Amino acid sequence: MPGRQRYEQYDQERFERPRRHTRPRTKDRPSYEDASPGMVVTVDRGRYTCLLEDGPDDRLVTAMKSRPLGRKAVVVGDRVRLVGDVSGDDGALARIVEVQPRRTVLRRTADDDDPVERVIVANADQLVVVAALADPEPRPRLIDRALVAAYDAGLEPLLCLTKPDLEDPETLLSIYRPLGVPYVVTQRGHEPSELRSRLEGRVSVLIGHSGVGKSTLVNALVPGATRAIGHVNAVTGRGRHTSTSALMLRLPRGGSGPGGWIVDTPGIRSFGLAHVQPGQLIGAFPDLEELRDSCPRGCTHGEDEPECGLDDAVAEGRTEAARVESFRRLLASREAADEDIY
Repeated sequence: MPGRQRYEQYDQERFERPRRHTRPRTKDRPSYEDASPGMVVTVDRGRYTCLLEDGPDDRLVTAMKSRPLGRKAVVVGDRVRLVGDVSGDDGALARIVEVQPRRTVLRRTADDDDPVERVIVANADQLVVVAALADPEPRPRLIDRALVAAYDAGLEPLLCLTKPDLEDPETLLSIYRPLGVPYVVTQRGHEPSELRSRLEGRVSVLIGHSGVGKSTLVNALVPGATRAIGHVNAVTGRGRHTSTSALMLRLPRGGSGPGGWIVDTPGIRSFGLAHVQPGQLIGAFPDLEELRDSCPRGCTHGEDEPECGLDDAVAEGRTEAARVESFRRLLASREAADEDIY
């Protein structure tokens, strides 16, 4: 039949369809040998402000993350390599093509049962826990958790106490003295010279809940930073969040001093530690770690552990009971959430 023949002749199934993925694939990837090194100083909605490190000037470059990095997080403090427009001009946009291995990673989770880790900053050396002695009241449990995060990340902790005109610092210091946590006491309107000397030559992260005076400290340490200063609610005792994103700032060089960097972070109301393994915390205390030889297998060194070597060491006078109790308080802050941290 003529009609049948015409149908078969022009049947669309007889035409060869174009094949997908016909482009030849290659394993070769760009080497980016000419990429410029930089450091991420702040992150805002998928845009990364980076300080270029291969020039004589402090050039700030806006960049985006390249597609090959996938879901790899890029955070403040990361050392990266950049290609594209690194002029720093208005409207210029570079690309982050590589993230260098991190020396340290400070992280937290929203809650203790939250499996998602949130990296706060990379490549820091020191964690400065800012706490007010009053207005708002100090929250030792939150301080404990911040210390646990510092020890887990391999950062040196520093306790910075503010508002000593309202309360005697000794009340809070007596809690942390057995742990050997270094501290400074600062007062508004006075030059924070002792704190500044402890920050020189380091990358230090400042954390604390709202209203403790963290932004005031940043403005005193880095004139011109103009970080917003909040106020404490007289009813709730809580401060208003004034910093909405982490920001890395260079400290002014004092004479021939090495300078340094501080990272101002948003005020926190919780510090989840789901990523910290309780059994690893004792590694931050070498003197206590040496005492666990007589511990039974699987001992967590907690208060209720039977035949723990730490108890034997206290009984034999090889260590102070106050230090073991303070360590176990940190351990307990990891194992169970406490409402007074919020």
